[in-house]
Amino acid sequence: MAIEPEAYRQQSLETWGDMAAGWESRREWLMQITAPVNDWLVQNADPQPGQTLLEIAAGTGDLGFRLAERVGEAGRVISTDFAPEMVDVARRNGNARGLANVEYRALDAERLDLEDESVDGVVCRWGYMLMADPAAALKQSRRVLRSGGPLCFAVWRTPDVNPWAAVPAVTLVQRGHMPPPEPGAPGMFAMGDGNRTVELVRAGGFDEPKLEEITFAFKYSDDDDFWDAIVRLAGPLARAINALPEQERRDTRAAIIDNIAPFRNDDGSFTMPASTWGVVAR
Repeated sequence: MAIEPEAYRQQSLETWGDMAAGWESRREWLMQITAPVNDWLVQNADPQPGQTLLEIAAGTGDLGFRLAERVGEAGRVISTDFAPEMVDVARRNGNARGLANVEYRALDAERLDLEDESVDGVVCRWGYMLMADPAAALKQSRRVLRSGGPLCFAVWRTPDVNPWAAVPAVTLVQRGHMPPPEPGAPGMFAMGDGNRTVELVRAGGFDEPKLEEITFAFKYSDDDDFWDAIVRLAGPLARAINALPEQERRDTRAAIIDNIAPFRNDDGSFTMPASTWGVVAR
């Protein structure tokens, strides 16, 4: 059955609100692991002093804070997320850094409450593929961008190159705790096909985008560390796991840990490949 967009949006809002505390608690680990993606986005957004930048799906806000350092006191970063709880995390994070040039707002990327041509650049890390209507969100990004301004974003590539997420997801499907993903439905790998990403960006009113593969690895110290990351950070996967009865939750954990055994190192830690598209368009 096809998703009902408004029902999906409400579920997504609740899910990422629930994840906010976990993202805050594991922020430093997550930022260290995913640093190559933030580096790529900052380099390609190329923020200049005095500019105004918009970050969509900002989460803990760390990517936007790097932009804020680049635009300086005369510039501004609008740090936004769909979930107010995530906005609160970013605000606490930014206040702790003493940043005065960041504005925090809960905004729906599909219906941006911003003026036309009001920002010099838009960045989004792992947000568009989770949206009910990414085409609408991309059109909104185009609308608020000033002429020539860059759109820089990241979306996950396909499951086969992202076992850190694909293995738990497949295990949950096999055990009947999640339905198989429907083609075209929003989700972690919804924009994994580069051709579909190009089509969506062009339909949003942008010129031909540039796609670049960015690879890195998730590293977990042991079974408990991997499990903690999944149940605190992994959105719909975490929601499905956390809703299970206690015994089935333990059994599901055992099945997932068993399935990621090929990625276990001699010391009991795990190293799991990850791959994302970096996309830039104007």
